[in-house]
Amino acid sequence: MMLIMIFCMMINIILVTLITMITFIFKKKKMKLNKMSPFECGFNSMTSKRMPFSIHFFSICMLFLIFDIEVIIIMPLIMSMKFSVMKYWLTTSILLIIILILGLYHEWKNGMLKWTK
Repeated sequence: MMLIMIFCMMINIILVTLITMITFIFKKKKMKLNKMSPFECGFNSMTSKRMPFSIHFFSICMLFLIFDIEVIIIMPLIMSMKFSVMKYWLTTSILLIIILILGLYHEWKNGMLKWTK
């Protein structure tokens, strides 16, 4: 019984020592205002809060979401190729690619791919 208590105390001492060493090693030395401020996507936190929203940031965000969802749709399509009927799989994949190309053409035509105006 005494041996178990000594073992538990040794483990506790080792754990406390490790935790204090980790806090001293990884503690931030300087607290800067920019690092302490919350990060808002597309906004500078040091400026006025009533500034208009940047449509450029919104268009980049929408393009990212569209192409992200495109990858989510195409990956299972590729994985299911060997388990499906090739005629239906080919029809579905060609239709999906045509829809994506038409969407890209529409964005190009409306000037959403011009990053600077």
